[in-house]
Amino acid sequence: GNQGNTHIGLYDLQTKQNEHLYMFEKNLHIISCSINNERTLLAVSFCQYTEEEGASQLLQSVSKYLTLLIEIHPINNVRVLKAVDSSVRVQFLYPVEGRNASRESRLLLVSEDKYIEQFDIRVVAEEEHKVVIEKSGQLPRSKVVDDLVWAQWDMMEQRLFYIVPKESKSTLRCVQFYPDENFNSILESHLDIAVNDTELKLVNFGYDYGQDQDVASKSLNLQVFTSKAGGLCVCCSLISDTPYEITYSIHFLHKGYNKTFTVSLERTESHQLKEVAFMNLDYYVAAYLPGQFLHLLNIQHPDLLCYSLFLTGEDARIDTLQNCSIRSPWVSAVLDCTAGSLHNVSLSDSALLQFLQKSKRDCERLAALHCALLYFQHTEDLEMQIIRWISENLSTCHSFDPIQEFIIASLYCRMCPETQNLDKLLPYTSLHDWIGVIPGVICATDIIPLPVLEFQSSKGFWEKLNSNLESVKYAEPHLHYHSNMLRREWHSLSEEREERRTTAYLRNIFENAKKYVLVSIIFSSSYFIFTSSARLVPLFEEEDYQQQLLMGLMVAQLKDHLMRHLQYVGKKKIDQIVLDYVANLLNLVHRIMKEVWRRYQLHSCIFCFDERGSAGEFAVFHIMSRILEAANGMCMPLPPGFHTLHLGLGVRCLPLHTLLHYIDNGILQLTETCVRKLLKDLDDTEQNEKLKFSIVMRLPEALGQKVRQYWNHPINANLIARKYVKLLLEKLENRQCSRPIPERLSVPVEFLPLNYLTNMLAEIENQGVHPYEKQDHVNARFVEETALKHTMALLGPKYS
Repeated sequence: GNQGNTHIGLYDLQTKQNEHLYMFEKNLHIISCSINNERTLLAVSFCQYTEEEGASQLLQSVSKYLTLLIEIHPINNVRVLKAVDSSVRVQFLYPVEGRNASRESRLLLVSEDKYIEQFDIRVVAEEEHKVVIEKSGQLPRSKVVDDLVWAQWDMMEQRLFYIVPKESKSTLRCVQFYPDENFNSILESHLDIAVNDTELKLVNFGYDYGQDQDVASKSLNLQVFTSKAGGLCVCCSLISDTPYEITYSIHFLHKGYNKTFTVSLERTESHQLKEVAFMNLDYYVAAYLPGQFLHLLNIQHPDLLCYSLFLTGEDARIDTLQNCSIRSPWVSAVLDCTAGSLHNVSLSDSALLQFLQKSKRDCERLAALHCALLYFQHTEDLEMQIIRWISENLSTCHSFDPIQEFIIASLYCRMCPETQNLDKLLPYTSLHDWIGVIPGVICATDIIPLPVLEFQSSKGFWEKLNSNLESVKYAEPHLHYHSNMLRREWHSLSEEREERRTTAYLRNIFENAKKYVLVSIIFSSSYFIFTSSARLVPLFEEEDYQQQLLMGLMVAQLKDHLMRHLQYVGKKKIDQIVLDYVANLLNLVHRIMKEVWRRYQLHSCIFCFDERGSAGEFAVFHIMSRILEAANGMCMPLPPGFHTLHLGLGVRCLPLHTLLHYIDNGILQLTETCVRKLLKDLDDTEQNEKLKFSIVMRLPEALGQKVRQYWNHPINANLIARKYVKLLLEKLENRQCSRPIPERLSVPVEFLPLNYLTNMLAEIENQGVHPYEKQDHVNARFVEETALKHTMALLGPKYS
């Protein structure tokens, strides 16, 4: 103040005002202060004199540092806790949120002499709501930790992290304080980090600019971050001796390894302090060097470098944070120690999407895509913009498939919050490794010992951390579900003969598939089938043997996988998880189709085969081909009607030779709905006959029996007759009929070879062999008529 007094106030985040707590009638250098939960006690530590005043004060034997405990409800007694020549930091402990006001407060005193002790302070209420300290004698106290060289306070979770030197290495430990006034050491981890043991470095115990800046220049810049998902990271950086590069290391203790990054700086200024600042964004740890770079490291999945976002230049600029002296006291908060200001920090979804759209490197695209899907969760608008970006960049991503990453990461994001430990069992990426590099960044990975946890029963963070450590012990990558076995079994069953498809196992698979298809249709129909512009996306609710088989196998294998690792959840819950997973999977393909359909303004009338497709239809056909490629790569089922729509667009958009090439190579699959409509609707012009004949010749036998009847044409009749004779004779051979075939029947003998054939076919039919049971008109008489018509067509009119 103007009067030379020193005021202590409490800043209210809601009202943006300071609440006045206490005033010293002199100008003091405050080191640290803290208020208890009930706002009845204030602890203050300050320096009594400056260096210039030190000589005169020394003659009077005055302690340099004083720590006071002050009653402030109302302002009353003042008690001296410490009067020493080493500085002290103070920190009241806070009970869990919502707990009733307590008559006991606990205060931590952190001494520059490398020890921490706890004071127990009991208060009593006197007349007129006056609160005073109960005892006039010494306050009870206990030693919490001794011989530490570094300490960090976690104010949100009431945890104390500290490091003690141990031979050439350092040991990180953690003390958890509980609401019942107990505390215990709960974690121990050995770190291969050299810590300066001459100065005590404190983090989140307040900030004294003069003293802490001096310590920072001599000691390690180190912070510990935790995440809600059970992540535990130790971030450290040393001032590099090399002028054009900087090195920092992130120890992912919950994964059992650390990554050391060496970054080549774009430009250096001699007066600039080269110290990386670390920020906790919960899902990410940010390493920030103002004016140089911003490195967002994925805490959940740090194994592949491509999931970490490295920004430089203007992309890395944070306007309000241009100083290196910043700390992250809790998640998404940053304290600018130089300016004395506190900021909320979060990722901007709009800026991230802009970065995604302008990125040129695959590593940047992949990191931004995962960040958008996993960090921001799911909103319809964000999904729409990502799908639009994917549709525009299918050919520019060379080292990953953006459709695969979108589907897998979206499923992971939607499903994992529902059930604990599900994040360790479901895939989060389609990539198995990454051989790319980030320009200007060198990364080295080292295996480190897993931390040791000591707790009887604990919920929340410690339980999740313990679960993460257990998964590392059991080789975590092998816990994630993958489709290798699914692919092998699907191909094996797909190649089996028709008569073997009636086993109880397959019947169960198909029943599961039909149930899941029905649920996915109900799940998606409310917002997929009809778009906002009232256009209908024409997906047909049809049976597709291959897709139903694949879906049923996925359901069975995913259930088995989850049952092995989530036995405590129960079968009913696992059934629901699998149901939601498959429904969400099909719905994501629906979502992509909806956005693509809306973007290119297509209508439902695309099955008019007498017109050629538009440029928009060709673009949608190309995107559907990439969706099919992505699905095949992941061995993932597609929604009913996808292949019909794909084939319909192919008929409209592709020239005949390209269309047949796509069919022969399995890109386009012939479906009953599309082929039947094509045979019925197209007239028999020369070009259409060529198209129909080419399609009919490629039909699988079972499908051909169903749809050939819709094309009333001599060519088709000839094909049906040939197929019928072939199948009838094959069945005769299989049955090994013992009855002799008579040489002839009582029929006219104008054409002896044909008479012999029809007689033999009629005799086989009389024995109950009929391959076309559902088509009564296809018989020996049909074969005879078709043969005669074909012969007359070949001989010409004068022989008719």
